[in-house]
Amino acid sequence: YYRRSGGGVTLSGGETLCSPDFATALLRECRSYGLNTAVETACSMPYDIIERFVPLVDTFLTDIKHMDSLKHERFTGMRNELILSNISRLAVHAEKLIVRVPVIPTFNDTAREIGDIASFAAQLPNVTELHLLPYHRLGYDKYIGLGREYLMGDIPLLKAEKIEELKAAAERSGLKITVGG
Repeated sequence: YYRRSGGGVTLSGGETLCSPDFATALLRECRSYGLNTAVETACSMPYDIIERFVPLVDTFLTDIKHMDSLKHERFTGMRNELILSNISRLAVHAEKLIVRVPVIPTFNDTAREIGDIASFAAQLPNVTELHLLPYHRLGYDKYIGLGREYLMGDIPLLKAEKIEELKAAAERSGLKITVGG
């Protein structure tokens, strides 16, 4: 698979940037072997931590969940000004930055909300793609296995027609839009 795909190493969550010393050492080793590198991050850390990763990463994948900071805070527990500022700064220095949008009914599943995110992303340098990631319940069994309550159990799955509507809204930005990641 690695040879067929062109392969590489992707560091993903939790949040990769929470272990910057380990993660940058690992990425440095990957680069010494000529491996392509990618990092998934929410960009919610101080920028001086993010900056350490820039010379070691070929592709950054980062989420933008919402443009409205108050709604972002209500659903995630934190405002998004730092996140959006960091993404804007990272876009200037990253070789490649892909914006990913977890699309969640009742949170950010309107054409306007997705269009606003896509418009913001389209203005950033080194961003040419946006991935819409429809809500799913794949984590449900993990929660049950851990004896934890799955708080999003009553959130409905998105219908195919709705995904197409949101994709069309995002495509108006001029970015390449992919459903799924």
